[in-house]
Amino acid sequence: MPRETLTREQIVKAAIELLDAEGLEGLNMRALGKRLGSAATAVYWHVGSKDNLIVLAADRVWSELALPDPSAGDWRTAVTAMATDLYANLTRHPWLVQAFGSYVVYGPGKARHDDHTLALYEAAGFTGAQADRAATAVFTYVLGNALSQAAAVSLTRRLGRDGGDADELLRDSMAKAEEIAMDFPRLRARLETPAADYAALPEDSFESGLRAMLDGLETQLVAGRA
Repeated sequence: MPRETLTREQIVKAAIELLDAEGLEGLNMRALGKRLGSAATAVYWHVGSKDNLIVLAADRVWSELALPDPSAGDWRTAVTAMATDLYANLTRHPWLVQAFGSYVVYGPGKARHDDHTLALYEAAGFTGAQADRAATAVFTYVLGNALSQAAAVSLTRRLGRDGGDADELLRDSMAKAEEIAMDFPRLRARLETPAADYAALPEDSFESGLRAMLDGLETQLVAGRA
């Protein structure tokens, strides 16, 4: 695709598809240019650098998130909807979790999301630093839960790139981990449960943990009004 017909929007869309398939480590301008039918130099001309492209791709993903109306229901319903949507998006695009450790993720899409999140807490009655703390607590909770899923995807890709059967290599590693777990009674008791799988989360753990966190925030809010 000639440089004059290639657009930044096309490049960012293709980059997200490549990142979803290959992760951060699989993104390079040559592979992206091939996907677009264009030279790598044309891609650079539109986005400047690989780092800038990752920031643009991340912000595009943030712009996909829905923003519930603060006046349409209670604040907990709206916050739960945003947190659940963010969790789904982070697990759908696991490279975005990786990006937080290597890039400053910013842009109008993320700013739109962050500003609306604060608006929800402020509408509920949290003020100033209270709203900041509440938003940060929920965000880091969502990010931490998504991290285990992103780690599993990243590990499987890396094992595959190192050669051999990724599933077999993971099974071998887990077998060694199980041998170690046998020396620890609580871990040993869980070896025959789904909790023993790599990066596994207990059933409904995200939902129950989020409810517990919002219970705590609500208690603080009520106490502050007393």
